[in-house]
Amino acid sequence: MLKYIVIAFLIVILDLISKQWIFNHLDFGSALVITPFFNIVHFQNTGAAFSFLSEASGWQRYFFIVISLIAIVIIIRLMRERLKQPLLCLALAFILGGAIGNLCDRSYYGFVIDFIYVHYEAYYWPAFNVADSFISIGVSLILYDAFKNKKPLLS
Repeated sequence: MLKYIVIAFLIVILDLISKQWIFNHLDFGSALVITPFFNIVHFQNTGAAFSFLSEASGWQRYFFIVISLIAIVIIIRLMRERLKQPLLCLALAFILGGAIGNLCDRSYYGFVIDFIYVHYEAYYWPAFNVADSFISIGVSLILYDAFKNKKPLLS
């Protein structure tokens, strides 16, 4: 269990350092063009994935904090119950690290700093961050593990 907590902790550190660098070195809304399809930007997302509920009146901050805390408790419980499934535990550690990283931002700033911006010509994927990346990788690993073993996560 400890190694998965360490992995989650390292993800949190990587996420927070990267977002703090963006916060300190890029003006809000500005962009560094890295390649024709990849920019580093400074966006502040008060919503969830894909800016869901970002236009709400402010209550969403507390809603997402509570949801994150509940998710963290569930993830840790699942990790404890599934220690004999290393791929699942790794996936949960990735999700845990990402959830804590975004929770730290949301609790401290009231928003999550997004800075990875991928696009093709005029088609833009919503900006995201390191935490979001690890959450996505974790979910992908859970799906892979479920299909590989042909059994549901909560069986």
